[in-house]
Amino acid sequence: MNEVLTTAQIEAQFESEWILVEEPQTNEALEVQSGTVRWHSKDREEVYRKATEIRPKRFAILYTGKMPENVIL
Repeated sequence: MNEVLTTAQIEAQFESEWILVEEPQTNEALEVQSGTVRWHSKDREEVYRKATEIRPKRFAILYTGKMPENVIL
């Protein structure tokens, strides 16, 4: 998983998952446009633990599904 993917490619490849994106490229509104997927999981806490473990310099965490109304970020 060292390939830079667009957010559309990430969403197509990892349905309803939490994604750890290293070196995210963002637009003017700081929305992630692309980056390298370092980890993905259905479990949000697992992705946060992995981020703590590998300590990327710049990263973003994305969710590729529809966010339920009762989820607190």
